[in-house]
Amino acid sequence: MSVELSVVVPVYNEQESVPELHRRLTAALTGVVRSFDVVFVDDGSRDRSWEIIRELASRDAWVKGLSVSRNFGHQMAFTAGLDHADGEAVVIMDADLQDPPELLPELVSRWREGYDVVYAVRARRHGETAFKLFTSAAFYRLLRRITSVDIPVDTGDFRLMSRKAVEAFRRMPERHRFTRGMVAWLGFRQVGVPYVRAARHAGETNYPLRKMLRLASDGITSFSYIPLQLASWVGLAVSGLAFLGLVASVVVRLCGGGMPAWAIAAAALALLGGMQLVAVGLLGEYVGRVLDEAKRRPLYLLRETVGLGRSDERPPAVTV
Repeated sequence: MSVELSVVVPVYNEQESVPELHRRLTAALTGVVRSFDVVFVDDGSRDRSWEIIRELASRDAWVKGLSVSRNFGHQMAFTAGLDHADGEAVVIMDADLQDPPELLPELVSRWREGYDVVYAVRARRHGETAFKLFTSAAFYRLLRRITSVDIPVDTGDFRLMSRKAVEAFRRMPERHRFTRGMVAWLGFRQVGVPYVRAARHAGETNYPLRKMLRLASDGITSFSYIPLQLASWVGLAVSGLAFLGLVASVVVRLCGGGMPAWAIAAAALALLGGMQLVAVGLLGEYVGRVLDEAKRRPLYLLRETVGLGRSDERPPAVTV
């Protein structure tokens, strides 16, 4: 018999946060749902995170753990957890306690009203720099404008999904994953719940600028062809300007003034060459993603599990 609610939590170097998260999840869900379990996914942590998860699983039957063979990334960790979550509804959330477990009863309440996806909307965010707040807000509003998918703004991955939505999500096998966009693409009945996002409980962020840019790139290229179209538009505009510039330079030269002809030609060639390289780079980004999909490698590999029962309904997982 499946549990009523499963909570999927990716973990990467969160040894100080996992015990507190375990305590707060217990307090938040006891008496709210008929039964629940928590699937911790250790994403190649270098600290004692996995040892702590194993200790919790030995004490509490509702704690489950997956340890992947290396660091596959935050989005793949969510995927692994969703593949092994048996709940009638599934919550995905981070381990750093910026996503408050105390919000789960409200998410469950909206699910019981008939919604298939209940996503948490960040009304305020504590402990983050002005740069991150600005770039995050700008990115989600840009993404919403250039895609045909209605991706909610000011939301992360923190959300509840019904079993129907989880099964639909598991049918999406792409490698470059942008979970919040993929869930929005599913459709079904979705609703937002506002909350105040807290500062990290301990440690430093596991999402530096490099990873943020990678995630943003995945989001844009997975749901929009605008970058390719933009390269064509800009190339056409630059070509038109270059042509007008050359015509103007010829007229000026005929009138007895202006820059040397070789300088004008060199500037035009450099400008056009730069735009061609940008266009080729954008095309290469999309072609590279097609190549990744064509390889059909497993999305993740499991090194070890704790607390998991056998289930013929789960997709096959490769354990090494």
